[in-house]
Amino acid sequence: MTLRLATMSDLPIIIDIYNQTIPSHEVTADLKPVTVDQRRAWFLEHTPEHYPMWVVLLDEMVVGWLSFSPFYGRAAYAKTTEIAIYLDRSVQGKGLGSQVLKQVPIQLAKVGLTAVIANIFSSNLPSIKLFKKFGYEQWGFLPAVAELNGRSNDLVIMGKHY
Repeated sequence: MTLRLATMSDLPIIIDIYNQTIPSHEVTADLKPVTVDQRRAWFLEHTPEHYPMWVVLLDEMVVGWLSFSPFYGRAAYAKTTEIAIYLDRSVQGKGLGSQVLKQVPIQLAKVGLTAVIANIFSSNLPSIKLFKKFGYEQWGFLPAVAELNGRSNDLVIMGKHY
């Protein structure tokens, strides 16, 4: 597994992998698939200098992505990032998420980020377990803030200082 900075030509596969998660109503708060055009500006907000996005490569094929995004958009939070990791369904449950999270401290140091926030639905037990495995703790809990497929869901905020 390797990481490579994402390029605009990767955006269609990034969107495809993201859209795979929507029907489960366990991973993202989007309720219907998004398009490349809808996400172009979002993609361009990720810069190698501060809030990068990478594609996850396995045997030189893109099988996932990792991004750091601004946490709250105010200057005092500039060293805090919201992390997102999405893997193609074909590679989920095979330890690739762990390999990606092992790379996070290395990548954080390159861009001067020191705190990581992960927003995870309480029903997404595999992701909560993965982040706990790497020392993330629950920093917050927002009960019943999302409605997915006719049922409410809690948001667990996991965090870690580096």
